[in-house]
Amino acid sequence: MPDTDLLLPSLRDTHVVVVGDVMLDRYWHGQAQRVSQEAPVPVVDVERVEDRPGGAANVALNIVSLGARCTLIGVVGDDDAGLALRGVLESAGVQCDFVVAPDYQTVVKLRVISQRQQLLRTDFEKPMPMVAEAVERKARDHLQGAAALVLEDYDKGTLSEPGSLVQAGREAGVKVLVDPKAKSLDAYRGAYIVKPNDHEFRALTGAWKDDDEFAASVERACRSLDLEALVVTRGSKGLIVAMADGSHEHVPANEVEVYDETGAGDTVISVLALGTAVGWAPPRSARLANLAASLVVAKLGTATVSGPELAYAAARKNRSDRGILSRAQLVEAVRRAAQAGERVVFTNGCFDILHAGHVTYLEEARTLGDRLVVAVNDDASVKRLKGATRPVNPLDRRLRVLSGLAAVDWVVGFEEDTPEPLLELLRPHVLVKGGDYAPDEVVGHEIVHGYGGEVRVLSLVDDLSTTGILEQLRQG
Repeated sequence: MPDTDLLLPSLRDTHVVVVGDVMLDRYWHGQAQRVSQEAPVPVVDVERVEDRPGGAANVALNIVSLGARCTLIGVVGDDDAGLALRGVLESAGVQCDFVVAPDYQTVVKLRVISQRQQLLRTDFEKPMPMVAEAVERKARDHLQGAAALVLEDYDKGTLSEPGSLVQAGREAGVKVLVDPKAKSLDAYRGAYIVKPNDHEFRALTGAWKDDDEFAASVERACRSLDLEALVVTRGSKGLIVAMADGSHEHVPANEVEVYDETGAGDTVISVLALGTAVGWAPPRSARLANLAASLVVAKLGTATVSGPELAYAAARKNRSDRGILSRAQLVEAVRRAAQAGERVVFTNGCFDILHAGHVTYLEEARTLGDRLVVAVNDDASVKRLKGATRPVNPLDRRLRVLSGLAAVDWVVGFEEDTPEPLLELLRPHVLVKGGDYAPDEVVGHEIVHGYGGEVRVLSLVDDLSTTGILEQLRQG
């Protein structure tokens, strides 16, 4: 299956264990239409109370919402909030194996909402008793047959000794993913994936000057911590995945209207875990996690994404993995395609007036590989090549028409008179040209042959050319 495919397979038989700080996110909804006489604050007439799982509980809820099985291990008090949390989770299909601490209070975060705006948040919590041994014992009981272990650390005390849980996962042959908080990243040494956000990563490793220095810092941390991957989420900048082999990938954020970022990190670690559970490499899992996060930030409060919702978004994302790209975007797209084992075909031309000969030629070129790149001369280079009266159609229109053809994956404009600089950058598997040429007469053949690529010449449909069409129009 190509790496660009972001559709998860069936997760019905996939079991993920989540261990971490659980909490109850409680929402009071109502109208705020007057100001208190006691103080200059709004008075909210509470009309509805809503309880949602938060923290590690939200991670578990995301996992079952996406179709997998989940066992959740956390610490609650012997109180109504703990019972409410268990009730919401179990009704959604989460298997709860809580440590119930009699002298502990279940963490509750209360938010007061009016007109879909948060007016106030109050937290109810107290220090957690020592529970590390009980938590580890429960985790070991559930690791047999699990596909992944998620450690969700909100620094409340459940994961006071995360290193022993990382070791338990490794001993059981289960990949461990960590969503850290305030601890040193060294506390999670040996995990498969660790996912801080950029603020957490900056606090633990220091500041950086620019994106290149940031990427180098992430790569160093990944190697020094004996991780397979370090994934740093960056909000509107997307995320970065650094791998143990020294490579890294920037995943840009999806363009969405952000309504509420609450719980977005929970969704990211959930999808990373499911991608890992089905055998995906971390960069591929991260791309889907990034897409899932874009769905939850458009929702109010602590939210989840469902399996059908994510599948629909992934299908649309896959379909949109084509069209008009910038040069930088095209370089990244071709790199990913090559990593996925896809064969990239490249052709170029003016394509001033698209006709049946072009379409036939492009369809034949597409059969030579998995992806077809069409590079198009910009207006200035067409004038230099074809004369002052050309092009008839400006570059943006030519790109738009070509991008609408089923045979074409990616279209890019270029300002040079030849495509040689693009060929140097992209290194396609096949360079295709139409016309009456020998392969060693095609511009760029030395470059392609130099790295072991192939040059093919395809015949054009007789009696069809842009010049001929224009001449017929001039003659009436």
